[in-house]
Amino acid sequence: MAQHNVGINSEYWDWSADAGERARLLQSPNVETGPKSDEGQGPGAGSTSTLGAVFIVVNAALGAGLLNFPAAFSTAGGVAAGIALQMSLLVFIIGGLVILAYCSRASNERTYQEVVWAVCGKVPGVLCEVAIAVYTFGTCIAFLIIIGDQQDKIIAALMKEPQGAEGSCWYADRKFTISITAFLLILPLSIPKEIGFQKYASSLSVIGTWYVTAVVILKYIWPDKEITPGHIPTRPSSWMAVFNAMPTICFGFQCHVSSVPVFNSLRRPAVKPWGAVVTAAMIIALFVYTGTGVCGFLTFGADVDQDVLLSYPSNDVPVAIARAFIILCVLTSYPILHFCGRAVLEGLWLRYKGEAVEEDVVRERRRRVLQTISWFLLTLLLALFIPDIGKVISLIGGLAACFIFVFPGLCLIQAKLSEIPESRPSSWWALVGYGTFMVTLGAFIFGQTTANAIFVDLMA
Repeated sequence: MAQHNVGINSEYWDWSADAGERARLLQSPNVETGPKSDEGQGPGAGSTSTLGAVFIVVNAALGAGLLNFPAAFSTAGGVAAGIALQMSLLVFIIGGLVILAYCSRASNERTYQEVVWAVCGKVPGVLCEVAIAVYTFGTCIAFLIIIGDQQDKIIAALMKEPQGAEGSCWYADRKFTISITAFLLILPLSIPKEIGFQKYASSLSVIGTWYVTAVVILKYIWPDKEITPGHIPTRPSSWMAVFNAMPTICFGFQCHVSSVPVFNSLRRPAVKPWGAVVTAAMIIALFVYTGTGVCGFLTFGADVDQDVLLSYPSNDVPVAIARAFIILCVLTSYPILHFCGRAVLEGLWLRYKGEAVEEDVVRERRRRVLQTISWFLLTLLLALFIPDIGKVISLIGGLAACFIFVFPGLCLIQAKLSEIPESRPSSWWALVGYGTFMVTLGAFIFGQTTANAIFVDLMA
């Protein structure tokens, strides 16, 4: 794409821009970016190599959503439908990442929500920040449900009792185990103002996700005798079934919010090499998700649980290690997601009040603790009473589609409309059309999946 100046919406600067600086905190904890410059590139622009950026993007994409891909393949109607759906969406996923980098260079902004603010204006910017807050909130609920699911299996194995058996001890109750883990481990990690120390935990997430994938593949190649696969569909039951698998895929591949800081951390941030970075990263993620989805689905068929690890016996040692890895990943990921959501809420609050970032330290600490405790208690209560992770994924997966399709599409349209070329060639019209299609597709996925989640899952 040719470089052009984007007409920055003046509303972005009128609505207490200084107060919005806290929203800049939403970036990957693995990425350290230098101060914003007018050029935005050059030897001092960042310290991340191209190969390093590939692994950071892969790390951002891979996560607990891996556990739901076998169920997504079952929902989509089999291996062929699941792979075709992934490949179709991958074109737009990569396109969205490239668009965000292009708009970041044009607007000289360094985080996702700042790019949307600068390129699209106040209303899309506020909607983007609200969507990020809701998405991170829902993901935190999903993380707590995952902890409870894995702990149930581990405790059942340690006590040598069938899961959910009558007369189980009070300390083995799911609500108690989730609550005690959350209060002792998650809450203390969520209160600090900064979370730089969390970047060292990212290696655990990488190891955990790759280990889970390896276990699922090996268990398919050498299955246990007690595992009998259910019916294995080979075609979708309906077109709606295919669309119902989209939230999981969007949730799994959503790394767009953290991609802008990663792009700006490159030694020479430019759109063309960034395209190669995200293409390589998404191909790696595709192989991991496809390996887990195909092998997990073929192992259990239509009987696979929403969380594939729950389908395996409690006393399976390799799977038990995978469960421990997932719990560890989630314990370190919750504070990071909470920090991102809290930063966005703080930015919205300061803009609304018209207050500057530099304010009374005591007031900031009091507000931060109140925000953290309220966030923590709400996510915990919802996790205790919504035990099915599939229902949560179906809701927040629609928001993931907004980050992948809608906001990048809006940014591309606005960026191209802001150009003042002497003539508008066919490439200009093609890019505007592409952006329009992305917005339409993302809005459809969001509307369809959210409506399905509300009327089918939550009201069932």
